[in-house]
Amino acid sequence: MQDLLLYLSWEWPPPAIDAGSGPFLFMGSVFRVTAYCPENHLHQCGLPGLVRVDSTVVRIVIGSASTERILIVQVISETAAKYLRFHLADHVGPITLGKLLERFGGIDALLSASPSEISGIEGIGRARLDAILRAGENGQADLEIQRAQDHGVRIICLEDAEYPPQLRHINDPPSCLYVRGTLERADALGVAVVGSRRCTLYGSEQARRFSTSLAAAGFTVMSGLARGIDGHAHEAALEVGGRTIAVLGNGLGSIYPPEHAGLADRVAASGAVVSELPMETSSNAINFPKRNRIIAGLSLGVLVVEASRRSGALISARMASEYNREVFAVPGRLDVDTAVGSNSLIQAGQAKLVTRLEDILDELGEVGQLMQPDPKSSIDYAPEGTSPVPSMTREERSIYEAIGEQHADIDSMSTQSGLNVGQVSAILTGLQLKGVVRRLPGNLYAHQR
Repeated sequence: MQDLLLYLSWEWPPPAIDAGSGPFLFMGSVFRVTAYCPENHLHQCGLPGLVRVDSTVVRIVIGSASTERILIVQVISETAAKYLRFHLADHVGPITLGKLLERFGGIDALLSASPSEISGIEGIGRARLDAILRAGENGQADLEIQRAQDHGVRIICLEDAEYPPQLRHINDPPSCLYVRGTLERADALGVAVVGSRRCTLYGSEQARRFSTSLAAAGFTVMSGLARGIDGHAHEAALEVGGRTIAVLGNGLGSIYPPEHAGLADRVAASGAVVSELPMETSSNAINFPKRNRIIAGLSLGVLVVEASRRSGALISARMASEYNREVFAVPGRLDVDTAVGSNSLIQAGQAKLVTRLEDILDELGEVGQLMQPDPKSSIDYAPEGTSPVPSMTREERSIYEAIGEQHADIDSMSTQSGLNVGQVSAILTGLQLKGVVRRLPGNLYAHQR
């Protein structure tokens, strides 16, 4: 196995580097490979397995080899750098920016708009107009990009392909997201698991039970990396090799709570840690509702495990309902305050009472049906010495055959079958539940042997 050099740059293509061989698969993502870097340019940067070459090149040691390669990761696209100017501006939130983009037809047109054109838009007063006109003038965006680069964080915007499509379609999507790790198309099949920071033993057990079942079934488990239910949800998903996404209520320049720093590293390696807040934003309760709307917006549904009467998990549930997502709740003990809010959701008919994974699948419509084990399925006879294959629908059979003898990714299966990526993701989860397909590292799939 060879060493890999990760080159972080917001200039694209990176300066003074010639294109070379590739692509390479690394930590679940495909990167372009470029030039070689001499060993004598390396010096230690203080992190295990990482050696900094200069301000933008980081060597990730994953083995030994005589040849090293450089992988290019774009910290921010040219378009996202334009969005970031407004994202960091005071008085310009997601809804205001959305109005401006709709009025002018795009970010470039907005940047070239005159003060009189901007001031004519409803809700644009003097303070907001000044903030829009000054966006990016103080070098704040360049400094923010450097901070992201220093922490191995990428910044994506609404127009970037990696931006989650399910989040793009809420009424107040973040104009920019900070990302540690990788966001995948299959994350559209996500369920949020949220609840109290001061959970009971029963609550922690239920958070782990449902998160384990969801992750094993192929869902991405979303949560907020907080103490209590959130932490148990992420841990359980990781323990079964599933994907999980943590949405923080602070900037990615630090981790809160600090004792979850190691957990955040593991989440980033098997999913992503994300935030819409600038890198150095500290944890503050005022930011939690913003964080909770992202959790709801990323998910097909929100599962509330335990929540007190004033729990932030209830905000996630309310946002999920506003975004036309499903809301589920685990019935809690009647003698503890930490379950008053979640029980109230059930009592008021605002959440579906769930006691097992199948209760969630039943509410997810076509996606849930594709992922639901078929109790009436018959068994196809298989050649002697091989495992019998459960009967499949025509779509399932087409995906099973598209995998081939070795393995395949979602995009290639989509191309071969003619189904869109979301359909392929749902069908693959159903095939995993039937025990005929297994998921490999790098978002690849193979037949279960």
